[in-house]
Amino acid sequence: MLTSLLTTLLLAYGGFAALLFLFQDRLAYYPEIGREIHTTPREHGMAFEALTLDTADGERLDAWFVPAPQARGVVLFLHGNAGNMAHRMDSIAMFHRLGYGVLIFDYRGYGRSSGKPSEAGLYLDAETAWAHLTGQRGIAPGRVVLFGESLGGAVAARLAAQQPPREQPGALVLASVFTSVPDLAADLYPWLPARWLARLRYDTAGAMAKIHSPVLVAHSPDDEIVPFHHGEKLFQAAPAPKVFLRLAGGHNDGFIFMRPEWVEALAGFLREHVERR
Repeated sequence: MLTSLLTTLLLAYGGFAALLFLFQDRLAYYPEIGREIHTTPREHGMAFEALTLDTADGERLDAWFVPAPQARGVVLFLHGNAGNMAHRMDSIAMFHRLGYGVLIFDYRGYGRSSGKPSEAGLYLDAETAWAHLTGQRGIAPGRVVLFGESLGGAVAARLAAQQPPREQPGALVLASVFTSVPDLAADLYPWLPARWLARLRYDTAGAMAKIHSPVLVAHSPDDEIVPFHHGEKLFQAAPAPKVFLRLAGGHNDGFIFMRPEWVEALAGFLREHVERR
């Protein structure tokens, strides 16, 4: 009886580990949560340009460029792992009020963009958007703010780390971001050898050593998905100058646009490090 129970438990344990290894893409990416573009910036009082960004591997990314009058800079917005760019309207409006233009796009497989999400694919999507801003639009890298929320923060950090020192973005803002997928998996599944099972990397902390931009890290102690110590470790790894913004609320309601004092802290950071260049 005991042997049978142990066998059943071991099979269940091994089966769960196998599922985590084989289907982690489905745990990492949620494009099916809101594929419809249910609103646009125009419906929120903001003019915008609808774009299609063509990646080097043949995917077509749905994107918006939202200009700001006498723009102080441009935000390249890298959203999280669920929904689409229409779900980020509050954030777009916040940056617009602060006097920043915004380029936001949906990763491959999200919204109306073609393809299927993957780690290499999301990195390439971000590089495509960066090239559009700094190449086609001729915006100086120092006038670009990389803003990444959750998974998008890992993509933003890698994008910043790839740029030569003299072509770094004006600032990097990380909101509720994990240090790496293996680190997060170990926190979420402490009873599994999760680090060994993680095929995805998204090594945000590792990218910090190659970043020369000012960094703002925003995180909430109440984040129920990405533990607070991830934000603390990213701040420790970030180069100076850097700012840590302590948020409140859960993972999906703790972002910086929610309270006036947080918005002012962000605005002050951008004034000092982007607008004074």
